[in-house]
Amino acid sequence: MTPAGRLAAAIEVLTEVEARHRPVRLALKAWGDGARYAGSKDRAFVSGLVLDALRKRRSLAWRVGSDTPRAAALGVLAFEWGWSADDVAVAAAGEPHGPGALTEAEAAALAQPRTLDDAPPAVRGDYPDWLDASLARVFGDARAEEGAALARRAPVDLRANRLKGAAGRVLKALEPFGAEPSGVLVDALRIPAPKAAERAAPVESEPEFAKGWFEVQDLGSQIAAAAAGEVKNHQVLDLCAGGGGKTLALGAAMGATGQIYAYDRDAKRLSEVVTRGQRAGVRNLQTRSPRRPGALDDLEGRMDLVFVDAPCTGSGVWRRHPDAKWRLTEAQLERRVAEQKEVLAEARRMCRPGGRIVYVTCSLLAEENEDQIQAFLGEAQEFHALPALAAVQASGLATPEGLEALRPRITPAGFLRLSPRSGGADGFFVAVLERRL
Repeated sequence: MTPAGRLAAAIEVLTEVEARHRPVRLALKAWGDGARYAGSKDRAFVSGLVLDALRKRRSLAWRVGSDTPRAAALGVLAFEWGWSADDVAVAAAGEPHGPGALTEAEAAALAQPRTLDDAPPAVRGDYPDWLDASLARVFGDARAEEGAALARRAPVDLRANRLKGAAGRVLKALEPFGAEPSGVLVDALRIPAPKAAERAAPVESEPEFAKGWFEVQDLGSQIAAAAAGEVKNHQVLDLCAGGGGKTLALGAAMGATGQIYAYDRDAKRLSEVVTRGQRAGVRNLQTRSPRRPGALDDLEGRMDLVFVDAPCTGSGVWRRHPDAKWRLTEAQLERRVAEQKEVLAEARRMCRPGGRIVYVTCSLLAEENEDQIQAFLGEAQEFHALPALAAVQASGLATPEGLEALRPRITPAGFLRLSPRSGGADGFFVAVLERRL
């Protein structure tokens, strides 16, 4: 495909996402299914351009002076990818597949873009206006910078599976990808974010992945799992297992001791947990299907650890799912808050005296984090909060340098909050709660 054809394709996908409110993953797949002529580099270019346009939709619109999909795509090329205004003009006017020559206004905006200096925080941070007050509660005057960090490309993070060997062996296998230790957790590795118009490292096509040597898992997610503390010989319930990323991390930390139960309200997602668990060699894993009445009744009051990866808005993972922040509504936030209360109530029922609940969200909003924990502790007075950093230390998975790096990420109440800007990972919140004996 020519640059003109690639640009036109990206605008087509962005228009589909905006006009039909379609998830970008599905819109890109639909375009790819109809563009059999497109090679792997073409697909990487179009995908990268679309995702970057969604990541920085508001700041691009401010600088270009238009909020159309076309303006966003042109803005990415000029402001994010470093194309000259002339090169953008040539691509736009390319025949026969280009989107059309630049207008005088577009050419002027690309040549002399409006600065972001006087833009509101929500524009500089690339998030919806209605979230400004919520983000201000957490980050204050730094909320625009936090949002901007969520609008950058993310690295590829990996977790070496200690059930199959040490992290050094995985590092050697992934040398061609430039993998390096994270420096925070002993099993966490990182491959830098791909350059513009390039696809992410295809590590899942490596034989070592099929052998279960490693999993693709963000560093923040790994740290959240490490906040479970010491879990060997424990009875563990992953109450919102989803696709099983944290289930497998917990299983690896348990070292084939004790028992881990995976449950999710969506039964379809549990099939993936089984497949992934088999590949990873987690032999102490059981799944409990919500289709069975009373699926968890026999576990009531018996669990040493109830891990709650709660349903949430996903505001902490916007750099990986940039279209999600534009689809999020106040009504959806309210629903997630209600679901979190229900899940915490179920976790309370399952936790034994002396046991722990680890509450995790990939959200940066206090409504889903501190507010939830405060409300829970106000009702469930048999629980109290433990320091999250001490729990991570007890896991034995953090390096000494990693513990020091996490120390500033601890809130005054002892909770853990990560974000791309402050912690170099996706946005996560972790609270560790203990049931008194």
